[in-house]
Amino acid sequence: MPKINRSTVKNILLLLVILVGGFLVRLYKIDNPIADWHSWRQADTASVTRSFIDKGVNLLYPRYHDVSSIQTGYTNLEGYRMVEFPVFNLVHYFFYQSIGVFSFEIWGRLVSIFSALATAIVVYKLGERFVGTKGGFLASAFYLFIPYNIYFTRVILPEPLSVFLGLASVWFFVKYFDHHALRNIIISGIMFALSVLVKPFSIFFGIPLIYLVMRKYKTPARVIKAKWPLIFLDIVLVPFLLWRGWISQFPQGIPRFVWAFNGDNIRFRPAFWRWIFAERLGTLILGVGGVAVFVEGLLKSKTFVRMFFLGSLVYMTVFATANIRHDYYQTFIIPPLALLLAQGTLYLWEGKRLVFQKIVTLFLLVIMFLVGIDRVKPFYAINHYEIVEAGAALDRLAPREALVIAPYNGDTAFLYQTKRWGWPVVDSSIPEIAAKGAQFYVSVNFDKDTEYAMANYKVVEKTEKYVVVDLRK
Repeated sequence: MPKINRSTVKNILLLLVILVGGFLVRLYKIDNPIADWHSWRQADTASVTRSFIDKGVNLLYPRYHDVSSIQTGYTNLEGYRMVEFPVFNLVHYFFYQSIGVFSFEIWGRLVSIFSALATAIVVYKLGERFVGTKGGFLASAFYLFIPYNIYFTRVILPEPLSVFLGLASVWFFVKYFDHHALRNIIISGIMFALSVLVKPFSIFFGIPLIYLVMRKYKTPARVIKAKWPLIFLDIVLVPFLLWRGWISQFPQGIPRFVWAFNGDNIRFRPAFWRWIFAERLGTLILGVGGVAVFVEGLLKSKTFVRMFFLGSLVYMTVFATANIRHDYYQTFIIPPLALLLAQGTLYLWEGKRLVFQKIVTLFLLVIMFLVGIDRVKPFYAINHYEIVEAGAALDRLAPREALVIAPYNGDTAFLYQTKRWGWPVVDSSIPEIAAKGAQFYVSVNFDKDTEYAMANYKVVEKTEKYVVVDLRK
């Protein structure tokens, strides 16, 4: 048995300390109901897993509770959710059904947390390879403790799992170039294929891989002659294309997505630069103070890390509208940012070894985390707890199989709280939706539709916060 030297033991212990710390900070409000920031998207994801529990696991027919036309333009009475291949939901289902102990929602968040911890290990390995051992520790710490990333890697979303799979693919790809073991390419291809199936946005992790291939082979002709890059490409793309071909048969289950590219024509306009670089990258993620450290890292880092970040820039440019409208889309840019921050911190801290320079560096990082905490803290708040109370009331009053209308401007977070399938919006009229099978109406807004329901159907329960109406009577 080979001996493990003291330095290796110290490195393992330090990494463990970072990982434990990363785990603990993600336990903050882990038992929140799905009614915090981006609850609608979390509800959609959790709903697919819940349908596995209620109706059985079927990976080819993922379904969720929204049967309305709001997301696709087609009435979706079967509740098809034909977006990402439900790997996240399968893992969520497995942990909840096999282990239990924790609530359904907590297990959903734990899947993302475990994904983040695994990602932090890969970030450490990449940092060790391209920044140095200290850089590996710093990169891992930045990844786990940037306030933005703390929140968005403890949500019930598939992004953290996709990031882990994509980054693991990058690591095994790098290992192939270091050791030339073909198994690393096969593992890398499988990881990348799964990552793209979970979230296609991870395809932009391929830019640093293209750089490595072209640095080695110089020309496309030599790449083709090498053959293995084409095999890798097949492993990645064939499952994705098969999945996209399969789901194309279910247009009622495919949400509109063209808007994500440049739906409001904002790309390269002044507002694009402000939102991407000032609001999101500069303030929300880097907390202003981290910008200087990031720039130093960008100037001093190795080409591979720069190519990694270039992938992030291309991603945010291609999906311009999506990255501006929704801040969780930036989850994919955090790994290269962590590597650049590690490089910048090391350069500023060790460069000239001036006490003043160290103080300034420390000040910038403190500001970065304080501003980040201030911006992210509201994300944990439950601003409309009444949807949780109304959902519990509906769950108590309605039969298990009842279809419901839970209007909340199309936000499925309210519908999710009812634990029923139905409509998160009145997408036609209440009588028409009742004719399609809706049996109950629950609302926290006493608007015209609610007044109509109360006047024409039987009110089962009414409080100052909500009303439940029986559409069968």
